[in-house]
Parts: sequence; C-alpha cells; structure tokens
Amino acid sequence: MKTLKILTGVAFVVILSAFVVRSINPNKIVGSGYGVGDIADDISLKNIDGKMVSYSDYTDAKGFIVIFTCNTCPFSVANEDRIIALDAKYKNIGYPVIAINPNNPASKPGDSFEAMKQRAKEKGFTFPYLVDEGQKVYPMYGATKTPHVYLLQKTPKGNEVKYIGAIDDNSRNASAVKVKYLENAVDALLSGKTIKVTETKAIGCSIKA
Repeated sequence: MKTLKILTGVAFVVILSAFVVRSINPNKIVGSGYGVGDIADDISLKNIDGKMVSYSDYTDAKGFIVIFTCNTCPFSVANEDRIIALDAKYKNIGYPVIAINPNNPASKPGDSFEAMKQRAKEKGFTFPYLVDEGQKVYPMYGATKTPHVYLLQKTPKGNEVKYIGAIDDNSRNASAVKVKYLENAVDALLSGKTIKVTETKAIGCSIKA
C-alpha cells in the first residue's frame, strides 16, 4: 500500500510537470531553444565591418529573416545566392536578412572573422554577416545546422518566432526546389495570412563547437 501511494505521488508530479510545461508554451520542446510562438531576445553581435548589430537598430523592420550559416559548409555555400536573393526581395518591404556564423573558428579556421569578411566581399553580401563570438546566441535559438532559419515578426510582445527550419525543400540544388518554405512564410505574414508550414527540418552541416 505504501509503495502504491509513492508511485501514485510520482505519477501526479510527472503529470503536473507536463501540464505546467505545456501551459507555458505548448509549441516548445524543453531545452531545444526557441519554438514557434516564443519571443526571441535581442542580439548584439559584431558584423564584418566591425560594428555591433542588434534587432533594435532596425526601427522600420516588420521582422527578420535570421539565418545561421557559415563559409565552410557545402550546404551553406549552395544557399548563398538564395540568401542574397531573399534579402533583395524582402529587405525593403520589412524583412531583412540577418546572417549569423555560429561556428567556432578554433574548430573551423575557414569560419574565422577574417575569412567571413573575405567571403562576404567575394559574394557581395548585402546583409549583415555576424559572428557569434563565444557561441552564445545559437544555443538560445536551438540552431543545430548551417543553414538554419528563424523567421521573426515584430509584435507588441517582441520579436516572435513564426517559422523555423529550412529555406526550401532542396538545400543542395536550387534548380530542383519545389517548395519555398521560408518565402511562403514571409509572404503569409506580409499578407496577414496564417503560415501553413511553421516548422521544417533544417538540412545542413552540424554547428561546430
């Protein structure tokens, strides 16, 4: 009887804990970083021009296309032209691209700050390319790959996460893309519609700690 009472008590605690977590945010997986519907904290990261960049700098923006990417991952390289095109398409209508390199240059020398500056110059990046020094920001988001996308929308509560995942359905081959997940999500926000697909699997290289 005593054992039964203990087990019953444990079961109640587990159920209660699950209820509390679900009540706080039903979309978020505990310990995985931001989920859809969460409010993302502002950032302050160094750009390739040496200046610090924050979301709060963009007073006229409606939101942000935040992309964790790097120099060395083949998937990231395959998406560079797409990222440039996304910035060209959406920057002037409220959703600029903010690119963040999360890799540790000690593990990937090709992702050093100097290498970032060189790559941005070679490709003609039109957006901030920020370095996550100390690798403090990407864990907050829960990013695991390069590239990994987080679409944020400015709301009265703050920058709300509206979409997480891949840019489209073919990370390696732009000519084979059939579904543009990110563009569909941004277009939905711009037109006041509901985003149909809010999460997809990011396909790319693992972030290097």
